Amino acid sequence: MIRVGIIGAAGYTAGELIRILMNHPDACLSFAQSESHAGEPLWTAHQDLVGDTDMSFCKDAEPEKADVIFICSGHGRSKAAVHALGDSYKGAIIDLSNDFRLKADAEDFVYGLPEAFRGEIAGARHIANPGCFATCIQLALLPLASRDILSEIHVTGITGSTGAGQKPSDTTNFSWRDGNTSVYKPFVHQHLGEISETFHALAPSWNGEINFIPVRGCFTRGMMVSSYLDCALSQEEASALYKDYYSSEPFVTVVEDNPDVKMVVNTNKCVLSVHKYGKKLHIISVIDNLVKGASGQAVQNMNLVFGLGETAGLKLKATRF
Repeated sequence: MIRVGIIGAAGYTAGELIRILMNHPDACLSFAQSESHAGEPLWTAHQDLVGDTDMSFCKDAEPEKADVIFICSGHGRSKAAVHALGDSYKGAIIDLSNDFRLKADAEDFVYGLPEAFRGEIAGARHIANPGCFATCIQLALLPLASRDILSEIHVTGITGSTGAGQKPSDTTNFSWRDGNTSVYKPFVHQHLGEISETFHALAPSWNGEINFIPVRGCFTRGMMVSSYLDCALSQEEASALYKDYYSSEPFVTVVEDNPDVKMVVNTNKCVLSVHKYGKKLHIISVIDNLVKGASGQAVQNMNLVFGLGETAGLKLKATRF
């Protein structure tokens, strides 16, 4: 069994990790660190775990108990947590923040998008897990990037409130979010840097921009991304390219009809559709921001690092109704 530790274990992504790991056939949770909940049972922060585990949060990390440590400390805090572990920790580290995603900050971390960099991930010990919008947008466009036929990219994406994290804010409280929607960080979203680096690596002739408009949705989890760009491929050629690129991917499915968010909520799936309208190629992609966009992808990366079945622990049921 792979022994797993979590640093920063009281938030949304950590809660998803714990739920997945509790049913993973080849991994077990050995410690869950949280300064704010130290000494309390896990279910005090993740109430749906009541009756499932007797484990309590610990105040300090216990790296000697773990073969892999997931860092869920949040943006700007993960790098300090990793450096605190020091060179003495020889296990794997998977960070779910943006602290190591960009090449300028990566140190020895490998960018953890399996559908693009599976070989590098399998040989790495330190993984920078992609952001949720970054995952959804990149999966929508990877087949085009692989052929180096990207052009100017236009994207609108809507995400659930859990994408903002567990810490309350003016735009996550129920009375503001319910029945409401709004644009935030247009053209300057923090995930644009990692997306651009991937596309420049895979499509060296691309010199366009990603025009991204993120939207806050009035639901808790899941996200939908609508991307379009000029493309010379016909409908038949585009469909064939996407289906061929993702034919061996366990978590990505290309469908004919437009997908919706409830097809993927609570799963590690990404569902895509691709349609041609005149000169424009339109791609719709949907994922669960907390699973494929965070904790599920992190477990997928763990499986690759340790040579486990890539789908181990991740055959999850969607919540359609």
